Amino acid sequence: MSYRVGVDIGGTFTDFFAFNDSTLETHALKVPSRPDKPGAEVLEGVRQLEERFGIAPSEIAYFSHGTTVGVNTVIQRKGIRLCHFATEGFVDVLEVARLRTPDVYDLLSQRPAPLIPKERVFPIRGRLLSDGSEEQAVDRASVEAAIEDARAVDAEGIVVSLINAYRNPTHEQQVAGIVRELAPDLPVFCSTDVWSIIREYERTITAVIHGYVQPRVSHYLTSLQEALREAGVPAEPLITKSNGGVMSAELGKTACAQMIMSGTASGVIGASHIATLSGYRDAISFDVGGTSADVAFIADGRPQYGIGEMIGEFPIYIPTVSVTSIGAGGGSIAWIDDIGVLKVGPESAGADPGPACYGKGGTRPALTDAFAVLGYVGQTDLGYNAVQVDVEAARRAVGTLAERLERSVEDTAEAMIKIAVSGMYLEVSKLVSSYGVDPRDNALIAFGGAGPMTACFLAEELNIDTVVIPTTPGVLSAMGGLIADLKNDFVRTIYAPVHAEAIPAIQDGFAALKAEGERWLREEQDYDGPVTYLYSGDMRYQGQSFEIEAFFEPEAITAGDVGALEEAFHAAHEQIYTHADRDAPVQIINLRLVALGQSPKPTFEAQALNPGPAIPEGEIMVHAGGTGVAAALFRRENLRPGQTFSGPAVVSQSDTTLCLPAGFGASVDGYGHLILTRSKGEG
Repeated sequence: MSYRVGVDIGGTFTDFFAFNDSTLETHALKVPSRPDKPGAEVLEGVRQLEERFGIAPSEIAYFSHGTTVGVNTVIQRKGIRLCHFATEGFVDVLEVARLRTPDVYDLLSQRPAPLIPKERVFPIRGRLLSDGSEEQAVDRASVEAAIEDARAVDAEGIVVSLINAYRNPTHEQQVAGIVRELAPDLPVFCSTDVWSIIREYERTITAVIHGYVQPRVSHYLTSLQEALREAGVPAEPLITKSNGGVMSAELGKTACAQMIMSGTASGVIGASHIATLSGYRDAISFDVGGTSADVAFIADGRPQYGIGEMIGEFPIYIPTVSVTSIGAGGGSIAWIDDIGVLKVGPESAGADPGPACYGKGGTRPALTDAFAVLGYVGQTDLGYNAVQVDVEAARRAVGTLAERLERSVEDTAEAMIKIAVSGMYLEVSKLVSSYGVDPRDNALIAFGGAGPMTACFLAEELNIDTVVIPTTPGVLSAMGGLIADLKNDFVRTIYAPVHAEAIPAIQDGFAALKAEGERWLREEQDYDGPVTYLYSGDMRYQGQSFEIEAFFEPEAITAGDVGALEEAFHAAHEQIYTHADRDAPVQIINLRLVALGQSPKPTFEAQALNPGPAIPEGEIMVHAGGTGVAAALFRRENLRPGQTFSGPAVVSQSDTTLCLPAGFGASVDGYGHLILTRSKGEG
C-alpha cells in the first residue's frame, strides 16, 4: 500500500492532503505553521498522518510540497546582500527599470528601492553587439576591481547580467569564471543561466530575484529533505512551481526563480480541477487563507498564465500562473487610523498568536474574530481540531474597536466584514477589467480556510450567480500540488521575421529546446513516461514594441508552414485586441516550449443524486443586517449528493466554515461539491 501526500504551507496553517493509491481513499488535516522553525510543521503533519489515519512514513511514495519561502523572502526583503556586475555604461538598469509609477492615481506614489542599490552595482568593461558578436573582449582587470569593490561592501553574492547576453552568454560565463576563481566563497548567478530573454531589465530583475532568494531557498529545501529522511519518508520531495507544475526539490535549490510563486500556483491548479469536475469551466479562483486572498482566472478548465507577475514590489518574467494577491485574509487585523476610519489588513495575526478566537494569546481583532462574534464561526473546532474557538475572546478583541467607534460589538464585526469584502471587490474588479472579463459569466470557486466564509458576500458585490465550494476547501492547495504535472518552460530568443528564410532557425531552435526538455524530464527528473510538448512563440507586428504569445501545431513547425505560423499570431492578436492585420509583416522574438510529464492523479467518481431537502443539525442565531437572525446549522460530512437547502445557514466542517446569507440556495453535486446559487433579483 502506498500513499501520495500533498503539502501546502501557509502563513497560519500547513495543509496536508493524502491519497491512497489502492483504495482511492483521501485524508486531510491541518497543523499550525511554524515560521520560527520552517520544516517543523511538515514533520508534525507526517506524525499526525500516522497517528490519525495509520499512514506510516514508509508508505509515502510521492510527496509534493508548495512553499512561500521564496516570495516571502522578497516581500520581507530578507534575502542575501547582492552586488550586480553590469556592462560599463549600463549600471542603471535596475534603477531606471521601466520608469513606471506603481500607482498612476497617486501623486505621491514612488517606485520601490531596488533589491540591489546603485552603490552595489559595478561596471565590467567588454561589449557584445546586438547580434551577439564581440566588439570588445571582457577586461579581466575590471572584473578584478569589481570583485574588490564587492568585498568592500560585504557582498554575499554576485549577479552577472551583461548587455545583449541573451544573444551570446560567453561574456557572462567568463566573468562568472573569474569570480569563482578569485572569490570562490561568493555564489555567482548569470542572467542567461536563470532566464535568457531579450530586454535587459526583464532579464536582470529575474536573475536578481533568483539570486536574492537562492541561499535561503536552498537551505530550506535541504532541511526539508533531511527532515523527511529522518522521519522515514522514502519519497524524494517534489516542489510545486510558479507555472503550475512540479520539479524535484534538489533541482529547486538551483532553479529558485522557477518556484518563486510555488504556493499560490498550487491553489489555482486545484481550483481548475474542481472547475472541470463541477462543470463550471469558466471560473474565478478565490483562495483566502489567514494572510491574503489570491485571485486567478480559469478559462475552459485551464488556469491563465502570464509573464511579469509581481513578487511583492518587483516583476519576475518567468512564466507563472496569473495570480493577484490581496492583503485580506482570515487573520487580517482590523484597526482604526488617525482620523477614526476603520480599516482591515494588510497586517495579519499569522499563526502565532493568530486571531483572538484561537485562544493563543492574541488580543487584536482579526477578520475571523468578526465571524465568530456574528455567530458564524465557533459552532465546532477549526483546522481539524487544531483550534478550539474562543468566542468570548473574539468579542473582547472586537470590543476594543467598538468602544472607540461607539457602536455595538456586532455592528463593528459586520463593518469589519464589509470593509474586507469591499477591498476584495476593488482588487477583483481591477483584475476583471484588465482581462476584459465579465464576472457574471464565471463561477466563483472559493477555498482556503476563509474562502467559504467570505465567498457569498463577494459574489453579491460582483453579481456572480454561482459559487462552488469544494469538498475539502481548506486543503485544496495541497491537493493542487498533488495533481500537478512535471512541467518546465524553455525559451530561446531568435528575433527574426516570419518568412521562409527564417524557417531553418525556427526549426533548429525548437529542436534544441525539445532536446533540453527531454533531458530535463529524463535525466533531472528521472521521468520515464510519455511526454507532451507545447510549442509557442512571442510574436508581434513589425514596429510594435511588445509581443504576445501564439501557440503552434508541431506539424506546422516540421513542415515549415510560414502561413500557419503567421495565422496563429493573427488569431491570437484578434482574440486579444479584436483586430488583426493579415497583410502586415510579422516578427517572432522568442521561441517557447513547455515540456510536460504526466503525474499520477486521484480519480473521483460522481455519485448518484438523491434529491431532497437536507436536514439541519439544529438552529443557531447569527447577526446579519443589524439584527439577530435564525440560521440552520449543517455538518458538511452529513450532506449527501442531491440534497438542497437555503440561507441563512452555516455549514461547519473540519477545515472551514461556510456562511450562506439569505438570498442564496445550495445543492450538493455528485462529487460532494456545494453549488451555491444566488436568487434572481438579488444584488
